[in-house]
Amino acid sequence: MTAGGAPEGGGNDLFSKFDPLIQMRAQLLEGGVTDPFNLVMERVESPTVAICNGKRTILLGTYNYMGMTFDPDVIAAGKKALDEFGSGTTGSRVLNGTYLGHREVEAALREFYAMDHAMVFSTGYQANLGIISTIAGKDDYVVLDIDSHASIYDGCKMGDAQIVPFRHNDIEALEKRLKRIPAGAGKLVVLEGVYSMLGDIAPLKEMVAVAKANGAMVLVDEAHSMGFIGENGRGVAEAQGVIDDVDFIIGTFSKSVGTVGGFCVCNHPKFEILRLVCRPYVFTASLPPSVVATAATSIRKLMGARHKREHLWENSKRLHGGLKQLGFQLGTEEPQSAIIAVIMPDLERGAAMWEALLHEGLYVNLARPPATPANMTLLRCSLCAEHTAEQVGEILGMFEAAGRATGILPAA
Repeated sequence: MTAGGAPEGGGNDLFSKFDPLIQMRAQLLEGGVTDPFNLVMERVESPTVAICNGKRTILLGTYNYMGMTFDPDVIAAGKKALDEFGSGTTGSRVLNGTYLGHREVEAALREFYAMDHAMVFSTGYQANLGIISTIAGKDDYVVLDIDSHASIYDGCKMGDAQIVPFRHNDIEALEKRLKRIPAGAGKLVVLEGVYSMLGDIAPLKEMVAVAKANGAMVLVDEAHSMGFIGENGRGVAEAQGVIDDVDFIIGTFSKSVGTVGGFCVCNHPKFEILRLVCRPYVFTASLPPSVVATAATSIRKLMGARHKREHLWENSKRLHGGLKQLGFQLGTEEPQSAIIAVIMPDLERGAAMWEALLHEGLYVNLARPPATPANMTLLRCSLCAEHTAEQVGEILGMFEAAGRATGILPAA
């Protein structure tokens, strides 16, 4: 072994598989672009404003949809739990890691969704990983949208289920895949309420009906719709009237709830056995008491957040319409969620536009292949219920200035 750790004698360098990505990143940085994947927020002042590189910056890429991160009641609950229960549990939920707060946050979830069971994980990623890998095993089939989140694919691999992808949001393709599965096999259809790259919603009403007609159970990931979409903020399944037909709903605390963690809610009478057989639940430490206290408080407040949901829709419609009017190409024809994707010509110009926006005082997400559909480069905007009308106006002005400066938009 050499001093740098690389193998001698022509052995395979296990890092060589990453060379194309290393080269792509190096080319971006050689052009003088700020590293878009290593931004540091030096101070966060509110759900919508932070200090980045010493500059006041409007946050438009944090998934803090309902702006709960600075809610006084949420913060107070976290401080109280920290004082009373300490900084962590140092154990798994099935051993010493279940505190009063873990029971309380699961009770809040059951009430929020009006469901019988709720199971909390340390992250949303682990929720998908754990539930999918546990209920869909080697001889089962998982039929999923090809644009599904990485955690969904990883859950399928961990459980060794047969993966059957279908074209994005294509009801007919879903039905065809289901009909090809051998009779008697276990079938799980996995969908997302809102797809995080383009911000488009799934036709859940039709897809759930097709899945049930073909004897499949249905799991819907509502990570990007909880708190915002639906009469009670329960997500796209509620908005489309099929929440009672869905077997599992997966969600996260790291978006609308404003902290960290993941969960699954379900009405199946045998659901609780998963606490003993789900490896990502059994073999990891539970969330700290302060985290579950903030989550429970936030979830209960979201039950009465109708005015916030209405304001967020206003923000989404205004920003989508304004960007479209300026001439940007967007991921959806109409606003469908709190995510608005601005499509860039390529990665180089996308990175330049990202940096120009940061220079203007606006942070958005730069999303690139292979994470994006159809090898697109996107500037992904996620609005917050705490963005004011004035801030949305500022954001549109920043997009126009950055677009002109980079040539994405024609000169004025």
